[in-house]
Amino acid sequence: MEETIGVTEAAQIPKQRGELLLDNAVRYAEERHWDVFPGTWLEAVEGSERCSCGAGDCPAPGAHPARPDWATQATGSAVGARRMWSKQPKASILLPTGRTFDAIEVPESAGFLALARMERMELTLGPVTCSPDRRMFFFVLPGAAAKVPDLVRKLGWVPSSIDLTTRGEGFYVAAPPTRVGGRGAVQWARKPTPANRWLPDAEELISPLAYACGREAADARARRA
Repeated sequence: MEETIGVTEAAQIPKQRGELLLDNAVRYAEERHWDVFPGTWLEAVEGSERCSCGAGDCPAPGAHPARPDWATQATGSAVGARRMWSKQPKASILLPTGRTFDAIEVPESAGFLALARMERMELTLGPVTCSPDRRMFFFVLPGAAAKVPDLVRKLGWVPSSIDLTTRGEGFYVAAPPTRVGGRGAVQWARKPTPANRWLPDAEELISPLAYACGREAADARARRA
């Protein structure tokens, strides 16, 4: 797996080689028992990289589902994953949420602030990804999408006023080393290890995450004033 991104150190962008994608997709299914499915990929067109979907204005080039029935295509079988990526080695690795995990999504700046606080509090963390569009995804137990809004309100925040959302059933996240157009690659801020095989409940992480997002929202309002 890729190296963990430190809270302050610069991230290295992994190359998206076909064998690396296949190996990682198989490992996610085999070692983590996560469902995986292949998404779109990047193609060289007239000297630039375009999404295989063919849309010139694709918002997530090379990193979204390639077919509408992606939810039924997802598999937790290592053999199935190897077969799918053998057919299209350049396909992105996508993980459906709402099955073995949900994902709490926050801005990267707030996410690293929350990570530092969580480490001081010695909280148990699950895997965390960092996307090239500067978003972070904290993996938590399924069911988070249904209860996070109420948890945020109980902490005194209005959910719509802070940039914190949750991906559950019917959604997905891109997994490392998937590349998103020319923006860079999805990476691990906290990589999967035997120590974080058991995921935390959203309730355990929501306080530092909401605080960090609320602080960032307040700073943004102050700058606009």
